[in-house]
Amino acid sequence: MKKLFWIITSILILVLVVFYIFQVNAFAKETYFIQDYERKLSQLSGENESLEVDFSRFNSLVNIENYLQSQNFEKVNQGEVKYIQIPGGSVAARK
Repeated sequence: MKKLFWIITSILILVLVVFYIFQVNAFAKETYFIQDYERKLSQLSGENESLEVDFSRFNSLVNIENYLQSQNFEKVNQGEVKYIQIPGGSVAARK
């Protein structure tokens, strides 16, 4: 009876040690993945900030004015704008 007790206890200790090794291995893997994801997150955050700076630089007022000039738009002074008054309030009339 005593021998059976020690055999069962030894097997139980061996199973628990193997289970412990697998748990430590899984924990180490998860820790590595978390560090890798944090590194990728910081890298993407840096790229995002860089893209935001590029976006604001490309959408600045100077670039918009250059685009408008390249499309043959001209700047209009306030006094040069003339509006057409349409009598009757409609553009098309039925005959």
